[in-house]
Amino acid sequence: MAEENQTEQVTELTLVGLTDNPRLQVPLFVLFLLIYFITLAGNLGMVVLIRSSSQLRSPMYFFLSNLSLLDACYSSVVAPRTLMNFLMEKKTISLAGCATQLFFFIGFGTTECFLLAAMAYDRYMAICNPLLYPAVMSHMVCILLVAGSYVLGLLHSLVHTGFTFSQPLCQLKVDHFYCEIIPLLALSCSDTHVNRCLIFGLGGLVEMVTVLAVLVSYAFILTAISKISSGESRHKAFSTCTSHLAGVTIFHGSILALNFRPTSSGTLSTDKIFAVFYSLVVPMLNPLIYSLRNREVKNALREFVMWK
Repeated sequence: MAEENQTEQVTELTLVGLTDNPRLQVPLFVLFLLIYFITLAGNLGMVVLIRSSSQLRSPMYFFLSNLSLLDACYSSVVAPRTLMNFLMEKKTISLAGCATQLFFFIGFGTTECFLLAAMAYDRYMAICNPLLYPAVMSHMVCILLVAGSYVLGLLHSLVHTGFTFSQPLCQLKVDHFYCEIIPLLALSCSDTHVNRCLIFGLGGLVEMVTVLAVLVSYAFILTAISKISSGESRHKAFSTCTSHLAGVTIFHGSILALNFRPTSSGTLSTDKIFAVFYSLVVPMLNPLIYSLRNREVKNALREFVMWK
């Protein structure tokens, strides 16, 4: 009964943030604002470019435009609140706001896992079954793959958010700069063993399934490319995959580094630095990764700028 009364009385939580050093607040605000601006400009710019260019009408670019939109939303879950807290003495967030932030943070992150897997399948069909590619990867199939990624991602998030906020809270300070699941569980009065098993079990399942889908797709792709006699054709076929491989490696690598490692302590702990990279830096890098080595995107951008 005491635990229930304690939970009912909680209306807001305090986010400890990245550091309590007042001299670092303004420099970090400027740095994070720059990262967020580049993220929005790059990702929303990519969406506009793909939607407005007649050259970028293939399923690959349909997925890429949705990935860019997802990254803009994903970054926006964390960045605005973090920027506000750098300038505010009282770094509080309502319980409902915290639950909402956690729900969309996990939901968008999981959606990106499934979307990257769908993009790997798209590359598999384009390279290994080029004759069937237009029929199999129709516009409706692409829409269903994107919609399915969101449904699975948000359902996965709903489970974690529901279990996390069903726990009675005895502490009010979240040792993080946003509402993240492990620091939130540390506030609970009760045993969180089931929650932690759920994180590693269900989260590990999502990671295993999506990474395995990517690995299997690229195993078939590499086999198909190795059978191409022309070196130039092999290079052209594989060049369409390198950007996606780089994006997958950075994204899943940061997930594994953040969630499957021992926790640490400190003013700017290693855990928080990994979280900055995962939640803010990776969405900023994706537009660069998918455009710098892509000749079609460069040509479309050149035409877009000249037309404007």
